[in-house]
Amino acid sequence: MGKLALVAKITHVPSIVLSEFDGPRKGSRQDAIDGLKAIGQRCRDLGVDTLVVFDTHWLVNASYHLNCTRHWEGRYTSNELPHFISNMPYAIPGNPELGHLLARVANRMGVDTLAHEGTTLAPEYGTLVPMRYMNPDQHFKAVSVSALCMAHYLNDSARLGWAFRRAIEDEYDGTVALLASGSLSHRFAQNGLAPEYAFKLWSPFLETLDREVVRLWQAGEWQAFCEMLPEYAVKGHGEGFMHDTAMMLGALGWSEYRGQAEVITPYFGASGTGQINVVFPVTPVTGSAIPAAQASSAQGFQAVSRL
Repeated sequence: MGKLALVAKITHVPSIVLSEFDGPRKGSRQDAIDGLKAIGQRCRDLGVDTLVVFDTHWLVNASYHLNCTRHWEGRYTSNELPHFISNMPYAIPGNPELGHLLARVANRMGVDTLAHEGTTLAPEYGTLVPMRYMNPDQHFKAVSVSALCMAHYLNDSARLGWAFRRAIEDEYDGTVALLASGSLSHRFAQNGLAPEYAFKLWSPFLETLDREVVRLWQAGEWQAFCEMLPEYAVKGHGEGFMHDTAMMLGALGWSEYRGQAEVITPYFGASGTGQINVVFPVTPVTGSAIPAAQASSAQGFQAVSRL
């Protein structure tokens, strides 16, 4: 029987990488880097062998997909922001055994999921940026999960998260961390205004909304947050339509989760978006099925995620 040891919502904002290099932005994201390193150290201390990343930069149009090839290595340049991330080297060991197990259990629980081992598909920077700081020595294996889901219901993403927990705890021989890699609000600054918004949010409304969400997380008000998530994903411009967050909460127990969030890197603005590093303690979940897996008729929960 395996263990789900840690769950976190993490930032992958490209200015983190830019801040490593000489220039006006050097050192400006050290708090985010330190937060990612701290979460990585916690995973080491907990004996984690594999980091499963819900990557809001991996766009898919059908099914859920897992990239679980045995080893990734290469150089990455962001197609979105090539002036922020350019020729970034990476090397990450994968975990095909865990990837296939996660997909098998998800399918068994009615969530259409495919695991890809023999593929040339490289991870997106929602996986690569956190790994740069959490796993520079290739200590951990990794599995990348598609979380920019264009034709998926949020309740299915929650069910996917619950299926992953069941696979880990019931059938995996090892210890895993789940990482929801994505921002809170994700409304980028309008073209031409990015430098002006490098360290702030696009609007006071979005910042107020994000800060209230962080308060709900820290207070453990999960019923309220779960009820607002579909609307927040749309009106708050949630990255990846917040599918990474739904997956994460599905694994934790959805509205029955009883933990309180621990902020590692305080909320900050980046190019108009809202960013944070936060850990969610893994608590026991009673019953054989998560409420989210049965909640497709709950008010608002069935709302389609695509805009």
